[in-house]
Amino acid sequence: MTNEMKSKAMTLGNKLAPRMGGDRKAAFVEAWIIVKAGGLTLPVRGVLQGSRQEALRRLARYSPADVRAVLVPEPSNPADPAAVAVMVGVQGGRGLYRLGYVPRTMAPVVEALGRQLPRLAVVDGTSRGARITLGA
Repeated sequence: MTNEMKSKAMTLGNKLAPRMGGDRKAAFVEAWIIVKAGGLTLPVRGVLQGSRQEALRRLARYSPADVRAVLVPEPSNPADPAAVAVMVGVQGGRGLYRLGYVPRTMAPVVEALGRQLPRLAVVDGTSRGARITLGA
């Protein structure tokens, strides 16, 4: 275990604690899990809506290195002000497409991660759903 890992875990734990009702112990446990795993893989909710299945089929044609994903908080979302959208596109493409949302229970964790986990990739997209990975 390196000092860099300890530092990342402590920073992340401190950011998570307020978003987890002040439960510092739970926040640090979650932080260590994320740091030791080298990131966090999450399901993307809502991929069965509208034309999102077609978007997944199109994304499957590209190399994972060519697919980019961005997490966008949506504080004005009427259904959930804490919602975090998963926007995807391809390198050199025009704009981003809303693929779905981070699970509601994980939105505070993703918000706390902020720029600590800069790499974000869609790792799996099928007719049943999609998963994203936030890498450390």
